[in-house]
Amino acid sequence: MKWLKFQGDLFNCNTLNKIIHSRMALSSAGRHIWKTTTYSVRRLQCRQTAVYTGVHGFNNEEIRGKLQAFPGGSIDLIKQDSGIAVMTVNNPARMNAFSGTMMLELEERVMQLEEWTEGKGLIVQGAAGTFCSGSDLNAVRAISNPQDGMKMCMFMQNTLTRLLRLPLISVALVEGKALGGGAELITSCDFRLMAPDSVIQFVHKHMGLVPGWGGAARLVRIVGSQNALKLLGGAKKVDPEYGTQIGMANGVLSPANGTSALVEAEQWLAQYTKGPAMVIRAVKQVVVCGRELPLEDALRTEKDVFGTVWGGPANLAALASKSKHK
Repeated sequence: MKWLKFQGDLFNCNTLNKIIHSRMALSSAGRHIWKTTTYSVRRLQCRQTAVYTGVHGFNNEEIRGKLQAFPGGSIDLIKQDSGIAVMTVNNPARMNAFSGTMMLELEERVMQLEEWTEGKGLIVQGAAGTFCSGSDLNAVRAISNPQDGMKMCMFMQNTLTRLLRLPLISVALVEGKALGGGAELITSCDFRLMAPDSVIQFVHKHMGLVPGWGGAARLVRIVGSQNALKLLGGAKKVDPEYGTQIGMANGVLSPANGTSALVEAEQWLAQYTKGPAMVIRAVKQVVVCGRELPLEDALRTEKDVFGTVWGGPANLAALASKSKHK
């Protein structure tokens, strides 16, 4: 299996091929466009890459062995027929803190979602009414030397970057507390919904640290540099009102309606995932490329992705029903 490094990410080209080659049939015109664009999309996404050999001495297998030594909790994944998956950070005895094995399981769950061609959306939540309190301190103390800390950092950066780049529209369902690494985890989702009593807090400064899982870079893109400085430099608590004000929260749950937080999150996400999986996944792909690639490359990719849906079943059905203005 060949791994490529794409802008700091570990990218499996076999996975890429499966994402690109949809199982949905196209019209004869669409199939022709598909053949001519598939190679172009793959070439663009793998262009300017090299076989993964590590960053700053990072050895993926070495850190896996160290993380495996700290068990506890789980990352649970349910893929629903609706095309919406629910991923649960499950370690309630430690406020859903990440153990070493949970970090490994998170990577495995992300890989499963990369392979899920029928998927359209993802909800990330914590078990037992709270989101995640970051890293389990038992594991942190055991790998507190700079070398192992850097390896763990790179491992989680890669996993959360892949989570953000999934061809699924994702939302973090924040109940209770999202602290430290838990706050970083919510930045790797496209959207964030907060329960009325929830709190997001980047507590890294209190631990003598800064975010290392990519949370700071993503935070700046979500709330801007000045707000990011306030949240990181002041370890400021973000409640739903403040989160909405600065753009951290995209919605606040309403418990008065009698539905569970998860059901409400599913209903909220459905407004963006309604429709064929191929189209929703294409939407996510052009947004990711627009965010991360130089303009010329982003435009080229958008054209190529457009070619994969033009003349497809959803396009032909829409044309037949004249649904453009409905």
